Amino acid sequence: MGYMNTEKKWLFPLVLSSLVFIFLVATSFNMGLVSSLHTINSIFSIFPSRSVTINETNLIFAESKISQAPPPPALPPVPKFAYLISGSRGDLEKLWRTLHTIYHPWNYYVLHLDLESPVEERLELTSRVEKHPLFTKVGNVYINNKANMVTYRGPTMVANTLHACAILLKKHKDWDWFINLSASDYPLVTQDDLLHTFSELNRELNFIEHTSRLGWKAAQRAMPLIIDPGLYQTTKSDIFWVAPKRNLPTAFKLFTGSAWMILSRAFVEYCIWGWDNLPRTLLMYYSNFVSSPEGYFQTVICNAPEFIPTVLNHDMHYISWDFPPKQHPHTLSLNDTGKMIESGAAFARKFKQNTPVMDKIDRELLGRRNGSFTPGGWCAGKPKCKRVGNPTKLKPGPGAERLKRLIGRLIESAKFTHQCS
Repeated sequence: MGYMNTEKKWLFPLVLSSLVFIFLVATSFNMGLVSSLHTINSIFSIFPSRSVTINETNLIFAESKISQAPPPPALPPVPKFAYLISGSRGDLEKLWRTLHTIYHPWNYYVLHLDLESPVEERLELTSRVEKHPLFTKVGNVYINNKANMVTYRGPTMVANTLHACAILLKKHKDWDWFINLSASDYPLVTQDDLLHTFSELNRELNFIEHTSRLGWKAAQRAMPLIIDPGLYQTTKSDIFWVAPKRNLPTAFKLFTGSAWMILSRAFVEYCIWGWDNLPRTLLMYYSNFVSSPEGYFQTVICNAPEFIPTVLNHDMHYISWDFPPKQHPHTLSLNDTGKMIESGAAFARKFKQNTPVMDKIDRELLGRRNGSFTPGGWCAGKPKCKRVGNPTKLKPGPGAERLKRLIGRLIESAKFTHQCS
């Protein structure tokens, strides 16, 4: 009897535990069944009832929204240009005039008079900018106070251009194209013409004249080794040759072209940061190259596959050369006016100081009077352009149509011609 009583004592907890276990199993089974039914409903939702259609549509819409990448930030409708205007001894007045013809409050400008310029000229340029009421108010004109020694045929001109690019990248992130000009350049279109035309273009495009057919330049420029004293002296002197000559490179392909160009900000950043080391490698190579400004940027962009599709083979300048070309182009005069206009180019070079042809360009192409700014939609106040109105208001003129035709031909030609060939 004692044994039976003991058995009854532990039998009741056992039965109770079993019942709880069965309840939990049944509950789990039901939850799994509900989940399975939900899955089945999802599978057969291609034949949905009205109520299921609403829920499933919402779920699909939510999932698709999550998987979509955020849209890229919208680009401003009007692009910005970042300019370098450089000069040397005696170029102060030419540089100042060129600045006024291409000035626009929407753009940025770096001015540079090299170390060959007297200190008085460089101080005068700084003083003019600092005292100019519009420049000081807008704050988009900068002086490169750390003047560089620049030898045109040596690498110091390339170094000076890269220096200006670095300044512009450090100060501003919102510009789209870099344009290098000298004090001997002059515009053939207004900035409103230029901004209007480029607002319709892909902002990755690079306007850089180039060819891989070096011809006589292979033997006379690529193979000789030169030293540019401007790299280590504060007084200007010409490059000099050293022996022996070198062979043409096999690690990259050489290109040559114009020293004047319009470069996209993406390509300028690549040249400055050089994340795959090509720009730095080529900078060292071109430090001993005759007339490196006419080859460095061409060789960089044409050996970087990601940038080759962005190249248009033109420097946006009208330049009159001898055939074969000499070191410097012809100086332009009134006789060249028709050809300059017909070219459709944005700029021309080179000009002497205050020549009649520049006055003609002011009157007939730029609408500029009495040494003032080239008028545009931004101009406000009396006299005209004394104040800045709406900087993104553009009033393009006939120059925009000429420029559009030129760029249209370049884009069409690029479809059938392999760039960097």
